Amino acid sequence: MTQQEFIAKIAPAAVGDMKKTRVPASLTIAQAILESNWGMSGLTAKANNLFGIKGNGTAGSVSMPTTEYVGGKPITTNANFRKYNSWAESIADHSALILNGTRDKPTRYHGVLGADYKTACQKIKDGGYATDPAYPQKLISLIEKYELHKFDVDKSDNSVDKEAALKLEDWAREAGLNAIDSLAVKGLLNDPETWKQRLIDDPKSVLEELPWLVFTLLDRATDKRLQK
Repeated sequence: MTQQEFIAKIAPAAVGDMKKTRVPASLTIAQAILESNWGMSGLTAKANNLFGIKGNGTAGSVSMPTTEYVGGKPITTNANFRKYNSWAESIADHSALILNGTRDKPTRYHGVLGADYKTACQKIKDGGYATDPAYPQKLISLIEKYELHKFDVDKSDNSVDKEAALKLEDWAREAGLNAIDSLAVKGLLNDPETWKQRLIDDPKSVLEELPWLVFTLLDRATDKRLQK
């Protein structure tokens, strides 16, 4: 999966949660990139956990090594991380954690809600999400490099910015074309030219199918490759 395909796959859920919770989509996507290494981390592979959230998830938990910073120095330790049935559940749980905080401090991450991306990146660190002192800047660098702020809310009317929506569609269309070529080469998709023409003629209807069709087939292609 390419970087643009990864962004296109998780952006709709990030934008949808943003409209409900006011957690900036740019923050959600950047954290998913950083914490999961573009969906390729061992934790993501074993537990569908995109954000390194600890504890018990909808599918239980898994024990994994992790790096923590104590006194500014990194140390490696084991911890239990939440396990999910899907990436969508991981994204929803991430939004819920930011919105609801923790039992001891429900407002722990409230500085993130409705904030601009630079403030959100600092406030998520201040709330205790990560111990890495460079965490905010790492997130900001990802957001600016991949223009993830385009997915954030237009605060004037609490709706998704039109340019962000167009950017999302462009990313998804390009990811879809790349996926169609890849699947056709592997013999996993019939009549690729018809799918490509549908993307050009009626992208909206096809993009609505992409999360369920193209990316499902991509997952199957990945599974098939791993079984070889």
